[in-house]
Amino acid sequence: MKKLSLLATAMLAVTANAGQYKVDASHSGVGFKVKHLVISTVRGTFNKFDGTIDFDPAKPSALKVDATIDTKSVDTKEPKRDDHLRGDDFFATAKHPTATFKSKSGELKNGKGKLTGDLTLRGVTKPVTMDVEFLGTAKDPYGNTKVSFSGTTKINRKDFGVSWNQNLDAGGVVVSDEVEITLDIEANLVEKKVEKKA
Repeated sequence: MKKLSLLATAMLAVTANAGQYKVDASHSGVGFKVKHLVISTVRGTFNKFDGTIDFDPAKPSALKVDATIDTKSVDTKEPKRDDHLRGDDFFATAKHPTATFKSKSGELKNGKGKLTGDLTLRGVTKPVTMDVEFLGTAKDPYGNTKVSFSGTTKINRKDFGVSWNQNLDAGGVVVSDEVEITLDIEANLVEKKVEKKA
C-alpha cells in the first residue's frame, strides 16, 4: 500500500511539471563551431536569445519549441571578426536581425531523441533535425520549477545563403561549409498544463 502511495505521489509530481517553460537565458547557452583553415576549430556564441518549450514529461513526444536568436549578439571573442559576421557576407543583421526555430515534431525515448522543425536564418527557411536530451527537472531555491535540455545539430551554411569564403594556396578554404550548433537550455515553468475533467 505504501509503495502504491509513493508511486501515485511521483505520478502527480510528473503531471505538475507539464506545461509551458520560458528559456532562462542567464543559465543557458547557444553556441556554434566551424572549421578554420581546415586544421582548427573556431567557436562562437549568441548572447541574446529567448524562447518557449511546451513539455509534458508524461508525453515527451509532444515536445514543442519556439525560439528566437538575436544575430547581432554573435560573439567569437574577436570584435573585427564579429563585425564581419554581422555584415552581408554572413548574417546580414541589418536586414535579418533574428534567426528563429519552430519545431514541427519531437520524439523522445528514455530522455533522448530527435526534434525536427524549421530554422530561418538570413531570411531562408530550411528543415533541421536536432539531437536532443532531456536532462531533468528541479526546483530552484526560490520555488521555481525548472527543466533542462541539451541539443546539437549540423547545418550547411550555404543552404541559408551564407557563402563567403576564401581559397587557400595549399588547398582547402578559410571557413568550412558545415556548422555545428549546440544548445544548453534551462527553462522556467510559466504556465502549468491543466488536465480537463470529463
